[in-house]
Amino acid sequence: MNLKLFLNLIISYGELTATCLRNLFCKKQFILLLFILIASPLSFAKEALPVAENPEIEKRMITLSEELRCLVCQNESLAGSRSDFAKDIRREIREQLLANKSDKEITEFLVARYGDFVLYRPPVRTNTIILWFGPFAFLLVGGILLFFFLKKRRKSLQEIPLTNEQLKQAENLLKESSDGDNK
Repeated sequence: MNLKLFLNLIISYGELTATCLRNLFCKKQFILLLFILIASPLSFAKEALPVAENPEIEKRMITLSEELRCLVCQNESLAGSRSDFAKDIRREIREQLLANKSDKEITEFLVARYGDFVLYRPPVRTNTIILWFGPFAFLLVGGILLFFFLKKRRKSLQEIPLTNEQLKQAENLLKESSDGDNK
């Protein structure tokens, strides 16, 4: 008797739920609720702030920051980096551009402060010769070593002629394998 009562409750609950859902989908409240849910994230949207008062200075700053390396990220330009250090350097570049300094003066200031590593293309100097020509030297040395290794290996792999007995044995093996394929 308890099982019948329990099953009747489940069936009536299912019918009640279906009725409520039908009523909810058909009413205007559902449409209003849906609109509120969709429109609520849009209320947090803000108007985009202007990047700079002077677009020409901003363009120069972006061009200059693309040529400079972020010292925190190390393999990313200042323009692409989101680190606090990169933001500070970009702010510093903007301030110097507003002070009518040239790109060369700004670059020299940053090199004096952070060293040649801040430049993506450091100048060829005595302390950067390995940086510029090291990969080519390693490639050349590697090529020469490979050449001599292959030459030595070729000499050690000289072809040894087979004796008549070894040739007959090889022919017998080939005949046996070809006979096995035909069967």
